[in-house]
Amino acid sequence: MMAGRARSLFRAVLLPRTLRGRLIAGLVALLAIGSASVGLVTYFTVQDTLSSQMNTELQTVSNLAYKCWQGQGSTGMGTPAESASLSAAYSNPAPDSILGCVGLGPQTFVALIANGECTPLLVGDPSFKLSAADQAALFGIRPSKVPGPGAGSWPGSVNIPTQTRYLSWAQGSFLLTAVSAPGGAVYITGLPLSTLHDTLRDVALAEAMVFGAVLLLAGGGGTLWVRFSLRPLRRVAATASQVAELPLESGEVELPKGVPDTDPGTETGQLGLAFNRMLGHVQNALKRRAASEARLRQFAADASHELRTPLAAIRGYAELALRHPGDAPEPVTHALGRVLSESTRMTVLVDDLLLLARLDAGRPLSIEPVDMSRLAIDATSDAQVARRGHRWVLELPDDPMLVRGDEHRLHQVLVNVLSNAGRHTPDGTTVTVRVSDRLPGGEPGTGPGSVSHGTLPTAPRVVVTITDDGPGIPANLLPELFERFTRADTSRSHAVNASSTGLGLAIVDAVVAAHNGTVLVTSRPGMTRFTIALARYTEPAPQERPLPDQSTQRRPPTHARHP
Repeated sequence: MMAGRARSLFRAVLLPRTLRGRLIAGLVALLAIGSASVGLVTYFTVQDTLSSQMNTELQTVSNLAYKCWQGQGSTGMGTPAESASLSAAYSNPAPDSILGCVGLGPQTFVALIANGECTPLLVGDPSFKLSAADQAALFGIRPSKVPGPGAGSWPGSVNIPTQTRYLSWAQGSFLLTAVSAPGGAVYITGLPLSTLHDTLRDVALAEAMVFGAVLLLAGGGGTLWVRFSLRPLRRVAATASQVAELPLESGEVELPKGVPDTDPGTETGQLGLAFNRMLGHVQNALKRRAASEARLRQFAADASHELRTPLAAIRGYAELALRHPGDAPEPVTHALGRVLSESTRMTVLVDDLLLLARLDAGRPLSIEPVDMSRLAIDATSDAQVARRGHRWVLELPDDPMLVRGDEHRLHQVLVNVLSNAGRHTPDGTTVTVRVSDRLPGGEPGTGPGSVSHGTLPTAPRVVVTITDDGPGIPANLLPELFERFTRADTSRSHAVNASSTGLGLAIVDAVVAAHNGTVLVTSRPGMTRFTIALARYTEPAPQERPLPDQSTQRRPPTHARHP
């Protein structure tokens, strides 16, 4: 689990989320790896070259120093007296005749170890001395054997092993050679490594500066180049975003023209061509669907309109026959009563279908200031009369809550929701109707057991909530609650009214959408809430009818449950 979190953190921090960021990061990373490889190879190559040159120079200096020592010891160097005399000569060197040898450069280190004493000398520095630790380090060097004073010159084939020691007086390291003469004296020659270290430091610093500048330039130039290269892809993404924001479900819409980058020789051009073809197919499909829906709406409107006349005639004849039954037998009278009942129900269904067809066709509604508090009082009073077994509660604000819309259709919305609450809950259920300017519980319709239709208007708004404490709506019914001819499961119905057409909530959804509002539903066992949110009308408008007394608003005379 910790490893998974570490990988997630690594991806979040070091791996950009966008394609552009990943391309730039990959380019800079590859260039950094290449620069580091070149820098390391260069650094170690320079180090090996300088080390080889210094080793060759040290061998030359050692040869020269040894020959000088050999010349100074030609009278029998190796005895204690001769070693002491040579040590005294090293202790007080003349500036022009260091060791009596011409050619030793400045900062060349020489030392003679004889009779247990070490006599050091740093060319160009008469005050040079060694600490006890430095002398101990020199004593610890194992010397190499070379030909003695009488054995001829330094052989060119001899390559004395080198060793590195740090000398505190000089505050630096020296590359040293140590040779032992036949008399037991040890001659040490060394060159400082400070020049080598300074050169390597300069090389590393130069590489860091150059490669850092290259990486910065590559990052900036790569960013511009990647942005330029991905510009066709950004156009495709922008066009796709425009399409995603279009209300494709609302009917016939005009899609964007597509992306102009359609070069089939490039990958982005191929993507643009495919995307434009897809837009064309989607446009054709939307046009065909819109035409089909328009024909279907027109058919429903025409059929509903044409059916109203024969249904009215059937109802009229059935009512006339029932008023003057004459000598008709009882079965005929019963059949006429059923004809009248079903024709009435069919008339309601036809009217609902005609209303939905007109709303789908975008027929304009009447626009006038509507007091939602007045509509809530009227609709609740009607519901109380129809369902006396329920307890109806009104919660109204002190000020009028006005919206602009069709008063008749908004009244139908409240009636349908209240009728639905009364029909699908048992007697004794409490139904609370509340009018306010705030949504209950923040943003309903977004969690489990919730569904939302329409666009939530911005504040200020008028919010009407209708809440009951019934058994709730089945979870599998919520997604299709506002579909046409959707009927409640019998498990929620205590006594389902056979007169239900299944179009009530579809009309609620269509009317609220026509008013640019939203309807939200939240349901669980013991609580079902319908929330209708509309834009509030804030301009002053005259009241057509005065509101009842405040005490009547808060406590209608028929709130209590009726037996």
